[in-house]
Amino acid sequence: MTNDLVLRTATDDDYAELEAHIHGAFLDDVEEETAELNRLVYEPERAQLMTDAGRIVGSGLVITRDLAVPGGVVPAAHVTGVGVASTHRRRGVLTALMNAMLTEAHGRGTEPFAVLWASEGAIYGRYGYGLASWRVSYEIATAQTSVGGALPDGARLRLAATGDVLDEIVAVYDRALSERPGLSTRPGNWWKYLTQDPKEWRHGMTAERTVLYEDDGGVRGYARHRLKNNWSASGPDGEVRVTELLAETPEAHAALWRYLTSIDLVRTVKYTHGPIDDPLPHLVDNPDGLVGTAGGSLWVRILDVAGALTARQYAAPADVVLEVTDASFTGNAGRWRLTVDGAKADVTRTDDDADLALDIKALGSLYLGGVSAGTLAAGGLITERRPGAVAQVSAAFGWHRVPVSVEVF
Repeated sequence: MTNDLVLRTATDDDYAELEAHIHGAFLDDVEEETAELNRLVYEPERAQLMTDAGRIVGSGLVITRDLAVPGGVVPAAHVTGVGVASTHRRRGVLTALMNAMLTEAHGRGTEPFAVLWASEGAIYGRYGYGLASWRVSYEIATAQTSVGGALPDGARLRLAATGDVLDEIVAVYDRALSERPGLSTRPGNWWKYLTQDPKEWRHGMTAERTVLYEDDGGVRGYARHRLKNNWSASGPDGEVRVTELLAETPEAHAALWRYLTSIDLVRTVKYTHGPIDDPLPHLVDNPDGLVGTAGGSLWVRILDVAGALTARQYAAPADVVLEVTDASFTGNAGRWRLTVDGAKADVTRTDDDADLALDIKALGSLYLGGVSAGTLAAGGLITERRPGAVAQVSAAFGWHRVPVSVEVF
């Protein structure tokens, strides 16, 4: 870097310029109607800026939220808003920003890992992030496939404006946190922010609405969605775009998808945040009408090996020594004995011979239970030094529900 570049923490006064910088980095303009919405969740004290002659040329923001992990909910540094001006590439700006964000989070001592969505997956591995979860983007041709069956006795669907049923949606979401790794808590203004509905965010579709599934036990699932009225030469060609769908029971899950795929005048349903283990392909009468494309989702960077590994639960017993390398945080490097008795783990330093050797990136990939140690070992990313250790770690780190994030933060 040159002497003209200055790394500093943001302030409230930086907000307008920071918004313009981030939008520009993502090839977009700041829209007048929505210019202030991101301020609802802006934490200037956790935002790192690089300036050149006083102007912002690089940014990296951290959001204070918790993340669901197997068997628990853990504080995690949610990284977002990372962007470098195209005029300042290859000058060390991104590296300085990433190091500053990770160092700040590590120094807090309360967030054992960081998590982000990668706009370009080639970038973050070199900072110790590992791809930890996947999502499925569905495009469903409703003329070719549908979800059969009927509502169970005593169950009903209710359609409303999202804002009118927000308390009921929040209750379902909060209960789902304990069951689905990868979901982020929504403290403070987060629900207000995520359910804003300016026209500029609709992209030509209707205002967002929510269909609720309820039975005698109350609301058990919801699907937030928008509609678009299209017509082709052969007739109606409407579209549904699902914003978010969560269900607590199989009945709620099936009923919500049955509703979404059977709306009059609709021929296509799109959803970009389906979990890899979604039973939907097994519920439709013709899976060929349901096109699913897998893509990367959450990337995890372990900041505190012992803190992270003891914060989650495990699916099987284990007693393994992990030899971890970490070029950035030397406190993570070395040999760690992971002992799992029941669901909880004990993690201690050891001089014993290693059973597995891996870098911090591979440990991040393992962490949420969505990537198998066997998969990483097959790719040469984990080295097995004791026969059977990969199988043992695969069983212990796995989970009965794969991680999924239903929002891009």
